[in-house]
Amino acid sequence: MTVGRERKQFGYLCAALFLFLLAAKLCHIHILWAEEGYASAAAVQILHGKMLYRDFWFDKPPLAALLYAPWGGEPGFWLRFAGAVYATSCCVAAYGFAARRWSRREGICAALLMAFYLILDIPASIMTLGPDLLMLLPAIAAIDCAGRKRAFQSGLWCSVALAINAKALLILVVCVVWASAGWLPLLAGFAIGTAPWIVWLAAVHALSDYWQQVWWFGAEYSRHTFVRHPVREAMLRTFNWAGFHAAIVIAAALFFWRERKWRDYGWTAWLLLACAGVWAGERFFLRYYFILLAPVLLLGAAGFARACRFERVLLCILLLIPAIRFAPRYFMLADSLITGAPSSWADTALNRDSRRVAAEIDKLSNSGDTLLVWGYRPDIFAYTQLPVAGRYLDSQLYTGVIADRHLFSVQVTFPALAARNRSDLVHVHPAFIVDGLGKLNPALAITQYPDLQKWLAAYKPIFQTPASTVYVLLTRRLPVAIPRQE
Repeated sequence: MTVGRERKQFGYLCAALFLFLLAAKLCHIHILWAEEGYASAAAVQILHGKMLYRDFWFDKPPLAALLYAPWGGEPGFWLRFAGAVYATSCCVAAYGFAARRWSRREGICAALLMAFYLILDIPASIMTLGPDLLMLLPAIAAIDCAGRKRAFQSGLWCSVALAINAKALLILVVCVVWASAGWLPLLAGFAIGTAPWIVWLAAVHALSDYWQQVWWFGAEYSRHTFVRHPVREAMLRTFNWAGFHAAIVIAAALFFWRERKWRDYGWTAWLLLACAGVWAGERFFLRYYFILLAPVLLLGAAGFARACRFERVLLCILLLIPAIRFAPRYFMLADSLITGAPSSWADTALNRDSRRVAAEIDKLSNSGDTLLVWGYRPDIFAYTQLPVAGRYLDSQLYTGVIADRHLFSVQVTFPALAARNRSDLVHVHPAFIVDGLGKLNPALAITQYPDLQKWLAAYKPIFQTPASTVYVLLTRRLPVAIPRQE
């Protein structure tokens, strides 16, 4: 087959994968998942002229927010289109990695498997352009370059990954193993790629805030897990993940054994450090497993391509596990979009509540209004497009209760910091306050804090939803028709 024909066929494959990915992602066009709501809220603040870290708190690296700015941090078509473009890019990166190491056949398997798992996996993870998913592409590209002795380019890709996710430091270590003697240009590329945004943050007096929010808070967050038995939970969650991804896990194991890849320090380091990245925070959220998905999927693609017919049939049968679990949901969402029928999906109940709250606030808001959201409901900022009052897009640093547990716990992790932040809050006067936590965990309702009582007396509740209470300043004029209470 000629090179031109191969490229043409690859172009057709990419186009088909993009259309497949776009169609699936558009089924979620009216949904904004928690992590993308947080990044969208940050993008809204940036577009209001606020400086990342300095003017508002954002505990993720800068690209995690800046990538949402081109479409204004708004949910809808362009967010899903960007998701499809990114997922297709991951497929291309997987193809290039596998094809260069083995053959075009392995490359096609890698691209197809990547598209499959970026659609038929936990929706809140694969739909969200969050730090864990966003690191998948630069991680593959960095290790691909390191393996091809392009150490400087590998370092540049590692710097891109670090601007998205702090766990990129683990990818940098993997690249050092893969690049072996090229570690010096690797580190040079990493330093040169990192320097521009570090200098930018220093120039706008946001570097110390970046350090506190991304690194200090990230470390504290990792140290204070809500998991009682981390080792047992790590084994259980990883076993469950391996069972759900049994097709590529078994294919990877077959290839790893038959090709004696345990002798290859590069692959072993990648797998072990990826596991470390999953387990480091002792929480084991499913989105953390993207760092492990990359090496397992690439090895699995080689296993698929080299399996005998009988093995390949069995592996394809195992692909039915995620297909049966998640494919029906896409048809249900598509039907809801076509017919206009309201969704009853429990996973998106809070997001539907946020949309309703935002719709009512939109009827009452004016230019210059600000918003305070109590609870972890940053999607309300994305829907209202209002600037935040104060520094925080959620209330975990007002209550001191970390957002991973505030729906079921009152365990305070940062009591002194939270008290200090509440003392600053009373000097801020947002037009609207949304308590999106009190109905879900009454002990953490905004009305439960004595040091906020006098400040809150300047507000009155104007409407409620099943999960939220909205307050407005008493001095503010409102339309005659107030939204119906629930």
